[in-house]
Amino acid sequence: MNLLGYGFNKMTRIKYEEDYYLWTQTMVEKLKNQDYLSVDWDNLIEEIEDMGKSQKRAVESLLLRLTEHLLKLKYWKAEKERNKKHWQSEVVNFRVLLRKRLKESPSLKAKLPEIYTEILSDSERSMSKLFDLPEQTKLTLVQVLDEDWFPN
Repeated sequence: MNLLGYGFNKMTRIKYEEDYYLWTQTMVEKLKNQDYLSVDWDNLIEEIEDMGKSQKRAVESLLLRLTEHLLKLKYWKAEKERNKKHWQSEVVNFRVLLRKRLKESPSLKAKLPEIYTEILSDSERSMSKLFDLPEQTKLTLVQVLDEDWFPN
């Protein structure tokens, strides 16, 4: 509630829902001016939480695509001859993008083993619809992240 006796959050929520860009610029100005009583704290907190989740989802997505292409290179024999160069190029690209994301959010590196366990399972499930996979795929996180490693 602000000094006039009514909730500023209610007034700014309308802006937040109607014009997100204007809301972000207004909140930046209020923070710069240290006008903390007028900040839409509920939506600002939600946005900051979503920013962190978005970074994690981006790492998950890149790791998923990377493992899918490594699985293709390692196990999809029927298509390997024709697609090998393309898949290798994709692996390089995904590794670069992943490295950049982790540079922006280095704390996510500590979560990689946990993320990888989940992602590998998802990749295997997806790729098993395209080609046969062994019961246990042999693809480690160290291999996946090694920019010089490619399956034979």
